[in-house]
Amino acid sequence: MGTKKAIYPGSFDPLHNGHLDVIQRAAAVFDSVIVAVFVNAGKKAVFDAGTRVRLVRESTAHLPNVSVEEGSGLLVDYARSRDAGVIIRGLRAVLDFDYEFQFALMNKKMAPDIETVFMLTNESHAYLSSTLIKELASYHADVAPLVPKPVGEALVQHFKAK
Repeated sequence: MGTKKAIYPGSFDPLHNGHLDVIQRAAAVFDSVIVAVFVNAGKKAVFDAGTRVRLVRESTAHLPNVSVEEGSGLLVDYARSRDAGVIIRGLRAVLDFDYEFQFALMNKKMAPDIETVFMLTNESHAYLSSTLIKELASYHADVAPLVPKPVGEALVQHFKAK
């Protein structure tokens, strides 16, 4: 059996400590983890894709088997193009499971050779969401304990002028 490569996809706008927890744990389980930053057309982004890729790279620099890149297209096609046999999805609560389960089943239908692995977010991060962090940061609340340092600094800079 070859090396086990996994993809952890998301918009990561912004990356928070719940995401980082899943990345670190995935890096301990898989030989290689690609964090794929996708653009979600249904969400209004605070940071452009290039900035998000940079922030995730800076936040995961301590993990030698983690790479970060911008993803596009259909997730299963993207995974195949990177020779990844596993898609990682983080779960915070039952509501996440219902949503993620539908996508996992559809991905399995389209790509039976690619597995979806659900990782439970550490309970200390279960309440975090990028939407909540953006809202707090927009009101100049201290989000430093909720996000990696590079992300916290970028959020302060972004909302400083607003």
